[in-house]
Amino acid sequence: MSSFLTLTQTIDLISVPFDLGASRQGARSAPHMISSMLARKLNAQGLLFTEQAIACPESLTTQIHDLKLKYLDEVVAVNEGLASVAANSVRNGHFPLVLGGDHSIAIGSIAGIASHRPNLGVIWFDAHADLNTNVTTPSGNIHGMSLAASLGHGDRRLTEIGGLVGKIKPENVVIIGARDLDPGEKSFIRDQGIKCYTMYDIDRKGMMTVIQEAIRIVTKGTDGVHLSFDLDSLDPSEAPGISTPVRGGVTYREAHLAVELLSEAGIVTSADIVELNPRMDKNNKTVTLAVELICSLFGSRIL
Repeated sequence: MSSFLTLTQTIDLISVPFDLGASRQGARSAPHMISSMLARKLNAQGLLFTEQAIACPESLTTQIHDLKLKYLDEVVAVNEGLASVAANSVRNGHFPLVLGGDHSIAIGSIAGIASHRPNLGVIWFDAHADLNTNVTTPSGNIHGMSLAASLGHGDRRLTEIGGLVGKIKPENVVIIGARDLDPGEKSFIRDQGIKCYTMYDIDRKGMMTVIQEAIRIVTKGTDGVHLSFDLDSLDPSEAPGISTPVRGGVTYREAHLAVELLSEAGIVTSADIVELNPRMDKNNKTVTLAVELICSLFGSRIL
């Protein structure tokens, strides 16, 4: 068992059945499917956990008020609620594990966690950078703005969720698995000096080296590390149940190696897993993979 989570620490499974931040709906049903399978696995590992859910809108609103910020009111409301619950989890000394839902929910999870960890490091596994704003977005989907908002860039209603603007610092962020970046995001990464390991870097260096380097970056002067794992970082052949597939991604074993190394390093203090879309899945392949990765993060090993 890795040092960041002991047998006496409680994991708070926080379900966020929300998908209005994305262009394709379906991720709202993911938390229930993950948690029902995950609970059995955590029990088998002897880990303590609670389960709670964030209230989310049941259906699409009848009108999009701003094409550059689709469903902004709903995104803000859900993330404000999540920020409060995540903050309470950290305050209680628990490990918040947020189950999405689309990646817009990371705004709330990071906001709540950073309220108690003001120098939070973030590892962002994603095919995309999620560094767009309402100015640069080509789609208006807020799940593509979540990291930018957490860094304090974009519409103030997103950046001010949880109170503090600029919850994390660019030098404390590492993106891993990127392979589909918009022009504005490429400029943002260069201008802000964010470390971004593309799939080229993973191919060239290998996942072990990438994770070792990432650990050094996100632990320098930080008071915790949040792992935000978007399942579209994986190749669609490994994880078909995702809303925004991009071929050429992380393999099954690379993903497990990554979370196993993070677990062994004992640095991860909170996490979210997002963008599972059961409507797109095949025989629950991606649901099972998501649960396996979480269990690996919490110390499960082959032998």
